[in-house]
Amino acid sequence: MPYETNAGTFEKASRLGHSEAALRAMADKRDFYVPFDDLTDASWLADRIIGRPQADPRTPRLESAIAIDGSHVTHSIRDGMPSVVYGFAQAAAAYVDLNAMEQQRKVHFTDPAAIADAVNSSLISLDLPVAGAYSRAGVDIQTSWRELIDGIFRDKRVEVNGLNETLMQLLFRLHGTPDIAATLLPVNCPNPDCNAADIPVPDAGLDCPVCWVTHLYPSDTMRLHESVVEDGPNATALGRMRSVVELLVLVGLTTLLWKQSRNTHLQATLFIMDGPLAMYGEPAKLRARAQTYFQAMSATTPGVGPYICGIEKSGAMVDFAKQVAAHDILAPGQLLICDTEILKRVTNTNDPAQYGKETYWGRKFIYRCTDGRVIVPTVMADSGDAYSTGGGQPGPDNYETLGAILDVIDRTGSSMYRNGVIPVAAAHGRAAFPIGVGTDVLKLVAEKKLGFSR
Repeated sequence: MPYETNAGTFEKASRLGHSEAALRAMADKRDFYVPFDDLTDASWLADRIIGRPQADPRTPRLESAIAIDGSHVTHSIRDGMPSVVYGFAQAAAAYVDLNAMEQQRKVHFTDPAAIADAVNSSLISLDLPVAGAYSRAGVDIQTSWRELIDGIFRDKRVEVNGLNETLMQLLFRLHGTPDIAATLLPVNCPNPDCNAADIPVPDAGLDCPVCWVTHLYPSDTMRLHESVVEDGPNATALGRMRSVVELLVLVGLTTLLWKQSRNTHLQATLFIMDGPLAMYGEPAKLRARAQTYFQAMSATTPGVGPYICGIEKSGAMVDFAKQVAAHDILAPGQLLICDTEILKRVTNTNDPAQYGKETYWGRKFIYRCTDGRVIVPTVMADSGDAYSTGGGQPGPDNYETLGAILDVIDRTGSSMYRNGVIPVAAAHGRAAFPIGVGTDVLKLVAEKKLGFSR
């Protein structure tokens, strides 16, 4: 723990302080096992490689894509007070007209105005003190988060083309069906002296019927407060809240199309999440809700749809995919089915059947695009669990939307990023917080909100 200097900053380590550690590490050499470091013998993968599944010829080619991405950032508010941290998070949805994009591919010189017209985006942002500042006097940091999240979810709205619902309304919708939103949400009492679980809580909230001490909010169903600590920046909890917001944006947009034009636009649109179709940490139970909700939507949609996928850009499976591509094990236009044997090797576990069953509501595949890019999409199964104790559904027969999804991925390659996809790049560009001047502005906003302005 560094000392604080007279200027209010922290002492810095010597520039040469790393040298001894580096020399000792080199002298004390050890060999570690990296599962996918050596793929010289890839014969065991051959049976898992297939050609790209084709979209159902009876369905129209997808004409548009909507990508959803988010980002978050935390800031210590002022020098000399590093324990006071403010957090910002936002989620963006970017609409891409695939037909307009393809028209630009056919011309010798692309028209920047036409590209701009083909992409439209919308943004929802939120902020709160994440550490060192509280919703009111006399409450701990977890209670502060619970109160602030309840207010944020009631205040912030997803507004686009006829959709105008608060995050709280979308949370209730996720726990219901596409037709009817739930009226009660299951909540565990956060009082450590009370073990009451799955208490049905209405929109207005209620006092715990067991301990009668703690007021319960419907937003407590996400359990975000459980990862909040008194001493720390709580960036993890903020990131998990951002992930929930991204999921709720997806719920709102898909439901809008399902209600208004399930026979046309819903079946012509691909929804892409930046990241896998998964929910981690304390809100992980929303994974099952998402799977149930979207499969119910699929069952009540004429034909095929909704088309939903996630695209991973980092992690062990992405590193494995890059190795597979580097060794030309997977040719352009080929798909690798990631069954339990691949999961066993990539995650270095003897129990691969447990992988993903508590977090993922989509199954991972590895696809080598026709232009050479390598992508790791996750796709929702037609019914049932993508991952389960019995090994789940490796595919591809259980993924009716897979062929059309891969077709869009082939059509939307981005030269801006390695292995990029244009809709995801567009959403990321809208959602990302800028560094430098941008983050300085956020710091000034936080100071103003906390009353620290000089």
